[in-house]
Amino acid sequence: MLQVAFIRENKELVIERLAKRNIEASQLINDVINFDEDRRRLQTELDNTLAESNTLSKEIGNLYKSGNVEKANQLKEKTSQLKETSKDLSETLNTKAEALNELLYKIPNVPHDSVPRGNSELDNEEVFKAGDIPKLHLGALPHWELAKKYDIIDFELGNKITGAGFPVYKGKGAKLQRALIAYFLDKNTAAGYTEYQLPLLVNEASGFGTGQLPDKEGQMYHVTEDNLYLIPTAEVPGTNIFRDVVLNESDLPIGITGYTPCFRREAGSYGAHVRGLNRLHQFDKVEIIRVEHPSKSYDALDGMVNHVKDILKELKLPYRILRLCGGDTSFASALTYDFEVFSTAQDRWLEISSVSNFETFQANRLKLRYKNSEGKNELAHTLNGSALALPRVLAGILENYQTEDGILVPEVLQSYTGFEIIN
Repeated sequence: MLQVAFIRENKELVIERLAKRNIEASQLINDVINFDEDRRRLQTELDNTLAESNTLSKEIGNLYKSGNVEKANQLKEKTSQLKETSKDLSETLNTKAEALNELLYKIPNVPHDSVPRGNSELDNEEVFKAGDIPKLHLGALPHWELAKKYDIIDFELGNKITGAGFPVYKGKGAKLQRALIAYFLDKNTAAGYTEYQLPLLVNEASGFGTGQLPDKEGQMYHVTEDNLYLIPTAEVPGTNIFRDVVLNESDLPIGITGYTPCFRREAGSYGAHVRGLNRLHQFDKVEIIRVEHPSKSYDALDGMVNHVKDILKELKLPYRILRLCGGDTSFASALTYDFEVFSTAQDRWLEISSVSNFETFQANRLKLRYKNSEGKNELAHTLNGSALALPRVLAGILENYQTEDGILVPEVLQSYTGFEIIN
């Protein structure tokens, strides 16, 4: 959530940057400032009323001591009135503060200066491309047909057990999946990230803390009886480790990683672009999360991008990096880079990672602060990225590494799988 002080001091900038998201925010921003002015006025009035009441209480005590009971009783009547006034002011102030927060919850993060204007993924900017697209043999298959041919993923069985979007991995398919998870975690811990095993269900406060609620409520599975949500990404429980925490400046930076299954309802659609592993309701992902000093968060973002690059270089998959436009950037992010792997059999790019800087947006909701060198509490910056999301990485491996004799296993994974080919 944006800070009110930032909105007040940078009104025109906020309106201009939100226009990159195709949001006409003038009225909303003016409403925030007006609500805040009312809140500040009420707070001042309440503070003055309480101060006057405290002063009179002391005076009443002195009057009783000196024997001036009549004057003391007169002042007691006035303090009773002041207490009633302060109670009314406090209730009005709470109502005004809640209304202000409701407005602030509706405002997405302000995009970074480098974010291009645009409406959809068609307006994203390609900023990097690497890797050679392999030439496949005649009769090469998309991954959902390869999965059936080699009996490594059973989509129909998952549909029987649960429903569409819940595949069953089998045999060498299950082992390749496990190998990818272990490889990603090893790469992340070697880069300095501390591994965590995180809960798969979170409470409402955690969803609000990272910005999934109320923005993405319809995409999350909700356990209504307990008012808990299945996580859409490890970002949610991982970042909420630091909710209501005040760190020392010397604690920064902090980097954590974790593997979790992830659950997303996502409205169903049809066609080859969502077949097989292309879009799932349950999928595995390894996440990296950082808590950074504000002056160093964009250097950290570049470091995270380079880290994911290194993983894809070792997997020898053709990929590209996109800087997302305002219309395609998530609600909480200030700047996001998407990684996409090229699927040769499908002849299309598949998103496999998003790496984002949220600046203070999540930290403000989380009340995640650090104590600076002057002893003052300041909001930290939070970042996260997929390193990596497995379904489309697996799809890319199956399709790009297929041969007439079987599916080769990337060399970097062979020590994890114990085999070199699926045939």
